[in-house]
Amino acid sequence: MKAIGYRNPLPIDRPESLQEIDLPEPTHAGHDLLVEVKAVSVNPVDTKVRKSAAPPAGEWKVLGWDAAGVVRAVGADVTLFKPGDRVWYAGDLTRQGTNAELHLVDERIVGCMPAKLDFAHAAALPLTTITAWEMLFNRLRLIPGKQPTNERLLIIGAAGGVGSIMTQLVRRLTAVTVIGTASNPVTRDWVYEMGAQQVIDHTRPLHEELKRIGISEVSHIVCLTQTDQHFPQIIEAIAPQGKFGLIDDPEMIDVTMLKRKSVSLHWEFMFTRSMFRTSDMIGQHLLLNEVAELVDAGIIRTTIGEHFGRIDAANLRRAHALIESGKAKGKIVLEGF
Repeated sequence: MKAIGYRNPLPIDRPESLQEIDLPEPTHAGHDLLVEVKAVSVNPVDTKVRKSAAPPAGEWKVLGWDAAGVVRAVGADVTLFKPGDRVWYAGDLTRQGTNAELHLVDERIVGCMPAKLDFAHAAALPLTTITAWEMLFNRLRLIPGKQPTNERLLIIGAAGGVGSIMTQLVRRLTAVTVIGTASNPVTRDWVYEMGAQQVIDHTRPLHEELKRIGISEVSHIVCLTQTDQHFPQIIEAIAPQGKFGLIDDPEMIDVTMLKRKSVSLHWEFMFTRSMFRTSDMIGQHLLLNEVAELVDAGIIRTTIGEHFGRIDAANLRRAHALIESGKAKGKIVLEGF
């Protein structure tokens, strides 16, 4: 089967950083679905793994986690899907990735694809949606529903993939006020389009930017990028007894700074369930099915930002380069081999 992979971590401007290769078709068993991949999207995790993780000597590493496709075959223990089903999912960090014609994935982290989306628009959503949902409702314990509340959520880096869907989920499913950050007119307009009530500039002091729009403090903050740079401002902007969440990998933050305000810290890593085969692993299947219903009902929209064409090495290198530039808006998708 066709796939795109690498043997050594390299800068993305090197042709060898991602190459087109041929691999044996994977063999399914147990709870595995064998999925014919129709479309994928690219996430920051793809670039982080490419730059840092080498496969065993003589082997290839295949990246990619977001996918939308069709079930070709199922393992003996599968009960949730059958061949021919259209599915979407965000994969498993411990297995080979979705940048391949055929892919193995455990049925318990797979959802039924929204009926109203094509494969490319569906592929933009799974990883970021799971990340945002788990952060909002499992970690920060925001309560769905429209009961009036004084809670305010500041999303730092709201124009990216996670920020785009997180903004929608909060605005559509809760009564929490959403404030997003963006640093230029294009991304600012995008964050408003996703549903934020206010947008501030994260290149300026956050506390001052909040004061500019008449807000002294916020009850919740989620930082999606450059947490170490923003952390002192986060401490200033968050309310006493607030909740702070992050998803990136800051080199160093002094969490004792949270103590004075009794702020709780919440890390979200959507691969935890599949990595440790947790007892609630099937929660991601249920979550994706629920979001598919929200999409089909017109409540949530895809966060596709750019379509980079077919799934090949050159287009994937282009996508990685754009993500590494920090200028991506929404999600980058690729479709077909």
